[in-house]
Amino acid sequence: MRTKQFKAESKKLLDLMINSIYTHKEIFLRELISNASDALDKLYYQSLAGELTGIAREDLVIRLEADKEARLLTIRDNGIGMTAEELEQNLGTIAKSGSLNFKQENEKQEGIDIIGQFGVGFYSAFMVADRVTVVSRAVGAESAYRWESAGATGYTIEPCADGPERGTVITLHIKDDTEQDRFSEYLEYYRLAALVRKYSDYIGYPICMEHETSRPKETDGDKPEYETVVVDETLNSMVPLWRKNKNEITEEEYNDFYQNKFFDFEPPVRVIHSHNEGQATYDALLYIPARAPMDFYSKNFEKGLALYSNGVLIMERCADLLPDHFAFVRGIIDSADISLNISREMLQHDYQLKLIAKNLEKKIKSELQKLLTTDREAYEKFFAVFGLQLKYGAYSDYGIHAENLRELLLFPSSKDKTPVTLAEYTERMPESQKAIYYACGESVELIDALPQTGAVKAKGYEVLYLTDNVDEFVMKTMRTYKDKNFINVCAAELDLDTDEEKDALKAENEAAAKLFTSMKDALGDAVKEVRFTNKLGEHAVCLTSVGEVSLEMEKVLNAMPGGQKIHAELALEINAEHPIAAKLKTLSDEQLKNYAQLLYAQARLIAGLSVDNPTELSDLLCQLMCQ
Repeated sequence: MRTKQFKAESKKLLDLMINSIYTHKEIFLRELISNASDALDKLYYQSLAGELTGIAREDLVIRLEADKEARLLTIRDNGIGMTAEELEQNLGTIAKSGSLNFKQENEKQEGIDIIGQFGVGFYSAFMVADRVTVVSRAVGAESAYRWESAGATGYTIEPCADGPERGTVITLHIKDDTEQDRFSEYLEYYRLAALVRKYSDYIGYPICMEHETSRPKETDGDKPEYETVVVDETLNSMVPLWRKNKNEITEEEYNDFYQNKFFDFEPPVRVIHSHNEGQATYDALLYIPARAPMDFYSKNFEKGLALYSNGVLIMERCADLLPDHFAFVRGIIDSADISLNISREMLQHDYQLKLIAKNLEKKIKSELQKLLTTDREAYEKFFAVFGLQLKYGAYSDYGIHAENLRELLLFPSSKDKTPVTLAEYTERMPESQKAIYYACGESVELIDALPQTGAVKAKGYEVLYLTDNVDEFVMKTMRTYKDKNFINVCAAELDLDTDEEKDALKAENEAAAKLFTSMKDALGDAVKEVRFTNKLGEHAVCLTSVGEVSLEMEKVLNAMPGGQKIHAELALEINAEHPIAAKLKTLSDEQLKNYAQLLYAQARLIAGLSVDNPTELSDLLCQLMCQ
């Protein structure tokens, strides 16, 4: 026996395999179990092809064994095994994949789910082991062979008298890091079981492990006694729920899987279970939660779906499969078509991935629309939790998602104060209504009390009440819906008058030009102009935005940390039919200055804005009350 050097090609390359490709040491178990699963698959496929007899799928198994004292972890399979030549080719040559060769040779046979592709997963064992021994006997072979290596120093291959009857036994001598003890966890049953359930739960063969546990003894006394027994436990569930037919799965099974997998105590609002074939073949099991995680609207939240390839976990959260506006969706995607990088920990961003993501977005939207149509109460509860995310989606990225999301949006309206869709709003618009009207404020009650809201309602028009900070930005982004412009009732563009009313108001404003100039001088840059209006009903005064930035937008933008302060351009509008209009025409210049300050402060309070100098306002009120 002599020590051979790895063929490809150097110590530096193997060092790269061990220390650079994989980001998590725990991945080694996933890789070795996947190799064992491939060995079982090869054996089973050959039996189906008639090349082998006496092979029963229920007899195929993967076993784990841990010896803490000797620091040995063993992975056994009774699969196809390897000859000395195959050990030389597959383990003596880095990046030589026997599984990939098998798949290519049998590509015409349906249902081949071989996992391995790159031929490097085996070497991840050296991340946790300082010596690896592989004993393998090929199916039908008379003798077994032992492959052994301590890493980059090379490897040996020799005949072995005590090998398995068929299959492969991989034994890892776990590194002994006495100072930090970073590796002993891989000899603990509970840690190994957790890794199997995390990465290999849906491997199609049982992964078994014997371990000691305590159980109650049968005794005559009242005090319970326990005994230690050895049990043989299957660690994986084997059959993924998403690969079952929908008609075989109960609602309870769907909910239990969701609550156990994603640690939620509430059942989901909606389950999306689909199988897709064609340009991209994948299984999807998605859930729309009933409640948001505590960190959902924070920077700490990580979106993404659990991504599997042939039942093996690749990524716990693949963010590229979900757009931000559907970040609340939880679930699993299983596809053999995706292109993985060499470590199988990350994806190569290719056409297949984008195609799956696009299909998922369409499916999620379709299911939400179906929920909106068939179960309005459930949808409104969902929207109360995640509607803000949909609104951010419509506004973000310069509105490229707005058209896709607008049918899902809900806004409270002046009709019964209940949420309505844009479609519902436009369907019941009077023929005379020119636009979709909205008003902004902190609450439905405050918006409903605005003078401008009352004026629009008096015309028989419905008003959408926008209470979220992002709402008006969404309206500005969408601009129109079914050829109807969105108009803020507090904006100068609000037009409710007939031509005759416009002409009469224009004449009245021209006649009071000198009055308005004096009031504007008293208010300085606080307003752009002062004018009469006829849209306030019984109310005396209001503030109207005359530029692109509204009062509500000013509040939102100025509340953001950092950045330049934004000021909306405003007009102080006075009800031409209110007694205050006649009063203003009788005042001296000094009195007019005080009234201008008072009316402006009132208008700010009505709009939900603060008053710059409350003390000055209070003194002014007292002064006018004493006259």
